[in-house]
Amino acid sequence: MRIPGRTVALFASAAALAVALGGCKPPPEGADGKPQYPVHFDTPSARPHTTNRFLFSRGDSGTGVRELQARLRQVQWLNDGPTGEYDDLTEQAVSGFQGKRGLPRTGRVDNATWQRLLAMTHRPGKWELYLMGGQPAAAPDPRCLTGRVLCVSKTSRTLRWMIDGRTLTTVSVRFGSQYTPTREGVFSIYWKSRHHVSTLYDSPMPYAMFFSGGQAIHYSYDFAAHGYAGGSHGCVNVRDEGAIASLFAQVRNGDRVVVYR
Repeated sequence: MRIPGRTVALFASAAALAVALGGCKPPPEGADGKPQYPVHFDTPSARPHTTNRFLFSRGDSGTGVRELQARLRQVQWLNDGPTGEYDDLTEQAVSGFQGKRGLPRTGRVDNATWQRLLAMTHRPGKWELYLMGGQPAAAPDPRCLTGRVLCVSKTSRTLRWMIDGRTLTTVSVRFGSQYTPTREGVFSIYWKSRHHVSTLYDSPMPYAMFFSGGQAIHYSYDFAAHGYAGGSHGCVNVRDEGAIASLFAQVRNGDRVVVYR
């Protein structure tokens, strides 16, 4: 059937209008021929900033929130964390930052707030994002896969408590400085001291589990307060007191310690 030219023109105009309004435009196809929907961005640095929607608000969590908190620490609006959880302290910090710069004090991060914060800070590195711990653990060393082992990774700065290849507990840890490095290798716990105080440095070492000379795994008040901003004198510091108390109760003299990169 022949369609009059005027009718064809009307259909073409309607199609053009629909495309312009975006109502009928399909998402672009990927290599597999399937429609590709909006990409999820893990961190706000990668997010598009073309609208004034809120990027983050109280109750949100994840790597994006962790980056926000690290940047707020850089401009001294936040002292805790980063934790990756948008809590009341983060909300207060955002509100204070907004008010100082003449932005609406919503306590929620919109594009205007984020762009202002980006302009005043640098992209945080890994140990700024995980200043107070919470980072994922590295794969266990093969020497950790049998028996009872405290498996300590210098690369991920984590300790796994493992029995027969199964991880029971994972905690963030801190090591010695350049001049007092934590020794690497395979050791054994040879002495436990619940209320130990260092005779060399006159500092408390609660829940100390000694594995190599004067080097021990123990709770550190400084690590709990300042995170990776400091370092030990060679010991393996733990900042989670509840976790180290539980480990101290479970670990026995003779259990192995593997310290590796």
